[in-house]
Amino acid sequence: MKFLDQAKVYMRSGNGGPGSISFRREANVPMGGPDGGSGGAGGNVIAVAVNGLNTLIDYRYRQHFKAESGHPGAGKDRSGASGKDVVLKLPVGTQIFTDDQKTLIADLTQEGQKIVLARGGSGGKGNAFFKSSTNRAPRKSQPGEQGQEMWIWLRLKLIADVGLLGLPNAGKSTLLKRISKAKPKIADYPFTTLHPNLGVVNIDKTEFVMADIPGLIEGAHAGAGLGHRFLGHIERCGILLHLVDATGNDPVTAWQSLRRELKEYGKRLYQKPELVAITKLDATSEDYAKDLILKLKKSGAGDVVAFSSISGAGITMMLRQISSAVKKKKAAELRSQEAKPWSP
Repeated sequence: MKFLDQAKVYMRSGNGGPGSISFRREANVPMGGPDGGSGGAGGNVIAVAVNGLNTLIDYRYRQHFKAESGHPGAGKDRSGASGKDVVLKLPVGTQIFTDDQKTLIADLTQEGQKIVLARGGSGGKGNAFFKSSTNRAPRKSQPGEQGQEMWIWLRLKLIADVGLLGLPNAGKSTLLKRISKAKPKIADYPFTTLHPNLGVVNIDKTEFVMADIPGLIEGAHAGAGLGHRFLGHIERCGILLHLVDATGNDPVTAWQSLRRELKEYGKRLYQKPELVAITKLDATSEDYAKDLILKLKKSGAGDVVAFSSISGAGITMMLRQISSAVKKKKAAELRSQEAKPWSP
């Protein structure tokens, strides 16, 4: 399944059904009167967050969503049926914006979260509704209200426990392929990964979700490359695993460069818990790796580890550190939720 993290769709709720003008005309019924029923309400357009989706690809092939209009009323006080709703099933983490791409309508961060995007028009009243002591035979009814229509933007920001961060060709996809069942594209040229990939990692009977974010470059916070869209996915990741290529020209400067991009982008990315990992340990000497770890720590990096996705050296220890950090973060979030005072 192809990955798509942004889509523009048109939606329209249903019109309300018109009311009916009708009078009783049964045989042997001397006291007839108005009996026109009201029209049914138009269907709504509803967005709901569902589990099992991690792309908006369905909305590339279908961009128009129209709810059913309400049915008209009829004689014998029969009300029209309401129109059927249209439900947009969206991945958890989807944001919904108006056509200007700035006004946020909804942020679907939890499974089952639901919002009515466009409410259907009310049905019109039939002439039975207008009967009164002074108007025994009204000959008027209401048309149904018009539905709502608009263009909206869907923008997906992946929700993962761990986000892989690094320059192009830092070894993110190779790592994800080794430790999970994900199958990202791997090649010996930069920008091989053009869209995020998700993988489920198991270690010591625990599991967490890891997201491979496409490589970032200097100026990503200002939109260089596809920086805005790639950095947007990191917003929902609990922990950052920052990969530093040991074979690069200046690994310390590369790490500092991406740290600056996180700070400039804002959205609290800079404050997220981070584990720095030196990759391609198999392509360098052990002494160089130890020296690089010391340089990174002196430059401000916190926890630093080294591993090789090819030989597997250091991967188990790194995954255990990540698993421990994920557990601590989830426990802290749970305590924070429990500490909030209850309010009606």
